Amino acid sequence: MAPAALHLLAILCLASLLAGAAAASAGCGVNTSLEGYRADLRMSQHQLRGRMEVLDGCSFRVAALDLLPGSASARWWRADGTDLDALARGEPAAADPLDRTFRSESLVFRLLPGVSWPRVPVLAAYDPLTSSLFGFVRLSAGANASSDPSSSSASAAPTMLDSCAQLSPRFRVRWTLHEANNSVDIGLEAAVGSEYYMAFGWAQPGVAEASVIGADLVVAGFTEDGLPFADDYYVTNNSECLLREDGSVEGVCPDTIYGRNGSAALANDTRLVYGHRRDGVSFVRFSRPLVSKDSKHDVAVNAARNMTVVWAIGLLRPPDSLRPYYLPLVSRGSASAGTAFAFAKLKLSDAGSGCVGPLDADDKEDQARITSERKTPLVVTVGPALHYPNPPNPDKVLYINKKEAPLLKVERGVPVTFSVEAGHDVPLYITSDPVGGNATSRNTPEVIYAGGPKAEGVPATPTELVWLPDRNTPDLVYYQSLYDQKMGWKIQVVDGGLSDMYNNSVLLDDQQVTFFWTLSGDSINIAARGEKKSGYLAIGFGSAMVNSYAYVGWVDGNGKGHVKSYWIDGKDGMSVHETHENVTHKRCRLENGAIIFEFTRPLTPSCIGRVECKNLIDPTTPLKVIWAMGAQWSSGPLSLKNMHSDTSNRPIRILLLSGLAEAVEDLRPVLAVHGFMMFVAWAILFPGGIMAARYLKHLKGDLWFQAHIYLQYSGTAVMLLGVLFAVAELRGFSFKSRHARIGAVAFAFACAQPINAYLRPYKTENREPSSRNRIVWEYLHLFTGRSAALAGIVALFTGLQHLGHRLLTLKIVHYNDELAPIFFKENRAGPYCFS
Repeated sequence: MAPAALHLLAILCLASLLAGAAAASAGCGVNTSLEGYRADLRMSQHQLRGRMEVLDGCSFRVAALDLLPGSASARWWRADGTDLDALARGEPAAADPLDRTFRSESLVFRLLPGVSWPRVPVLAAYDPLTSSLFGFVRLSAGANASSDPSSSSASAAPTMLDSCAQLSPRFRVRWTLHEANNSVDIGLEAAVGSEYYMAFGWAQPGVAEASVIGADLVVAGFTEDGLPFADDYYVTNNSECLLREDGSVEGVCPDTIYGRNGSAALANDTRLVYGHRRDGVSFVRFSRPLVSKDSKHDVAVNAARNMTVVWAIGLLRPPDSLRPYYLPLVSRGSASAGTAFAFAKLKLSDAGSGCVGPLDADDKEDQARITSERKTPLVVTVGPALHYPNPPNPDKVLYINKKEAPLLKVERGVPVTFSVEAGHDVPLYITSDPVGGNATSRNTPEVIYAGGPKAEGVPATPTELVWLPDRNTPDLVYYQSLYDQKMGWKIQVVDGGLSDMYNNSVLLDDQQVTFFWTLSGDSINIAARGEKKSGYLAIGFGSAMVNSYAYVGWVDGNGKGHVKSYWIDGKDGMSVHETHENVTHKRCRLENGAIIFEFTRPLTPSCIGRVECKNLIDPTTPLKVIWAMGAQWSSGPLSLKNMHSDTSNRPIRILLLSGLAEAVEDLRPVLAVHGFMMFVAWAILFPGGIMAARYLKHLKGDLWFQAHIYLQYSGTAVMLLGVLFAVAELRGFSFKSRHARIGAVAFAFACAQPINAYLRPYKTENREPSSRNRIVWEYLHLFTGRSAALAGIVALFTGLQHLGHRLLTLKIVHYNDELAPIFFKENRAGPYCFS
């Protein structure tokens, strides 16, 4: 390309860039009447604080931004209002996610393309995933407010004050000084439970050593109905308030008690401004005079002096008939759990913030807690939304056992019964969606665990809904209304006893490991629990660990649990091969040093060509299970550290369908007697009787007949005794094996013969033709007798095969028991030899 052409191309590119910049600037300059508008963010939850300022037509700044993290979908949001429907119709205003903790940061955010300030009546911090409103600022009247300084109070939020001091890791005091008005606004903020008070005030000045005696305090907190209060208190003794019979008052008492003989209205100089409970944090704002008219009980505060203040947090005593006040419980000696008390220095005129970031409470749940009981139904009704934990919300929400949207706690494996009485238009369902109201209609995926359109009722005709959380139920689900959003709240699902979570369990060999299982369609849920401390626990399917499929559970050094599957084809570390089975819902944990692990796997693997594809589980066939445990396991190459310290001596055969188990052991004596008696009956007595009837008829008299009868009856008696021995040993009839089914057929034919003999027609004499009944009987007798003999011989052979299988299993087990000590002694390179 010619140089002139290159020069022209460069000029055109530069012109395009300048034109784009000018257009962007012009776009930001449109509708900039809000430029310079400032307002405080109003907190709804997540401890949101900050001062928002419009910079130009497409950007804004938030100064001193505090925020606890939301999900990855949380954004600055454009909406027409702050109600649930308006926020649902809104859209993101800025691209920056609000998924981290903001700690008193000053940040500039840019509006998304297509979003301008006239389309942002409300700027909110909002999480659409959970429909959670963190806070907001209204901009609808921003143009007038920005030009009218007197309207600044309208844009001020009650949670925003000018200064802050961190008194302890979980207690702060905020204040705004109004020296011209002889007052100060104070906000007390503490990460404590709703049953705790917050106390703050000034110690008596002019004393050599700071003391709580004579202190002028404000005690703030929340009533049992969740309403904030802030009252003026005076301290005469480090004790609870005591009203004596002579009318004197002593302790930490409200000023109104001291002033009851005078003007009680002047005694309480504290005025409540605002209060809330959010995210497990109490905040109460009040106003008090710097210099009060009550000079006896109130300390005069000099804003320019560095004065001693006293603060405390502790439990409240609710009012009663004798003391109609909320009174602090004063602890003597060592402070009780959750209480704190200290002195500090504070100068009100020193503006600034010593608080960085939001308070983050360990327990953010203020809702009532209900733990479900197996036999007690949970009554579901509706009521007004007074303290719903996730604003915004509808006017009515679900109540359970007369508590507003409580946090439910249920155990896996324990049925939960709901008595639904919330109305025909409020069906209950259990869902994975935190918003509810049929997430499918919002194109949001959800998993429904119980309930639906039919789970509705009224107090006169309630509907019972039974839900059984299982081991695959997530740790957190929600109870909600199927038709309306955000009426319910959380269900915390915890592990119950394994015996509650699984239908069957057996103790494996030596009673050191318990094996649990539940058949579920085409899959099986399995758990194994060690009964003593170990570093890992392994179970295997097979007669010995060699040539078996093993599952190992262990917890690593970081406390993370692991469950993995292996194929073992030898007795050294190189013979242990990790497989890629379709093992799901894997969990492993330690309880008192013992390993517990769980997993789910298909009965028939859906793969071809790999070794694990042959790992089939047939519920109708006994499953042989063995175990081992040791000190340490790892995902990488195995070493001597992975040597097991304990192992089963023999496998346990488990009948998955019936829940029965037996150890693989020597042939049982009773079963040996059964086999011997059946051999005598079917190999000697019954064939002898048949031979007598077939070949001894040429003898004189009825010798052949007597021999036939006695041999057949003897065989029948011996056979019956043999069957009884087997039934007694096996504790019942079982027809799951081929031997048992064929033996049952032989038994039926054999028992039919005595009945047949009893019903036989008489034989005609003098060579007269036999009657029709006699002919039919002879053919029937011949057929049943030969069928019984054939079935009996086959049953004998299947019994011998069954015996051979038991003896082979026994031989393998004994071989491994004898070889293992030698192998461990002579070949230390085999850390994985599970006998």
